[in-house]
Amino acid sequence: MTDLENIATNADIKLLNRKRIYELLFSNASLTKPELAAQLSLSLPTVHANLTTLLDDGLVQENGYRGNTGGRNAKDYAIVKDARSAIGLDITRHHVTAVAVNVAGDIIDMIRTRRDFEFSDIYMQRLGLLVDQLIVQAGISRNRILGVGLGVPGLVTEDCKRIFYGKILDFEGATVEDFSKYIDFKCALFNDAKAAGFAEFWHQNEMQDAFYIMLSSNVGGAIYKGGNIFMGKNWCAGEIGHVKIDHNGPLCYCGQHGCFDCYCAATVLANKYDGNLEAFFKDLNAGNAEARLTWDTYLEHLAKAVNTIRLLFDCPIIIGGYVGQYLDSWLDDLKEKVRTLDSFNTPLNDVRTCRFKKESIAAGAALYFINDFLEGI
Repeated sequence: MTDLENIATNADIKLLNRKRIYELLFSNASLTKPELAAQLSLSLPTVHANLTTLLDDGLVQENGYRGNTGGRNAKDYAIVKDARSAIGLDITRHHVTAVAVNVAGDIIDMIRTRRDFEFSDIYMQRLGLLVDQLIVQAGISRNRILGVGLGVPGLVTEDCKRIFYGKILDFEGATVEDFSKYIDFKCALFNDAKAAGFAEFWHQNEMQDAFYIMLSSNVGGAIYKGGNIFMGKNWCAGEIGHVKIDHNGPLCYCGQHGCFDCYCAATVLANKYDGNLEAFFKDLNAGNAEARLTWDTYLEHLAKAVNTIRLLFDCPIIIGGYVGQYLDSWLDDLKEKVRTLDSFNTPLNDVRTCRFKKESIAAGAALYFINDFLEGI
């Protein structure tokens, strides 16, 4: 091995040790140098050198002293959660939601505003103003912002730069440059369901394979396989909203009839209450007979989708979106309907509700930038 190869190898080892130390701190509230050394099988001088670099970079901080250990108290170390931030936008037909997320994946601030979508310069200018407003409101340093992710109801190219299917908002062919004209940060486009699913999966480290169902103004899905979002050959994998339930059913926005989207989009419930989903669930929980009948029909359709996913993937299923936030108290009812469809009498403990009750799309769009940053440490 040449001297140059030795230098490269040593540098790679140093970077790997730094990453391992940071990742261990990331998954713990705080740790001391001896604990880091013991858990990673590293020497104390190696831990000390890497911690010094992480401290100098502002990624790690001293976190006080551990209590009486029988000798001199040891310093605790923890990650700096606000060392970097990212912004996420959720763009829908009638609203825009903006969130700021720190490196721990926590939403630190958010703004939701009513804004009807239009593919115009004025709309894009308002997106820029919204981002700036959130930065000021959250008190974030602009030089610590990694980027702005835009979650959109459309399918996006592999490079996250162009919408190649966008019938919901009629913006097919729109590019990231169109949306970022007035945003002074690196930007990327993400499919809304994939972004929401990424937010859920990002916070569940034990999960390697799962399916996320997004029940929002439209129905979408995301497949999580081997620790990553599986996009498929044509970048449209997981689109459960366009599995047909009835070929003679209602016309879907995609041009086909009887898609799952027609039966389980949040608008199916909200439109009965002038677009107010919260009002529907308020009536449902109060025992309103008409609301209960609508809900039972909705759950029957949802159970068909869940059963189909279980047959195809045999993996945990997370149900989120606008409807998902209300589903906790009705999950047993859904499982019972799924049980009547189950051919193999398999356990239903792998069907669960979402962690993000709100703002999952915006959070997921931001987390793509956080994830890239953490991968590069």
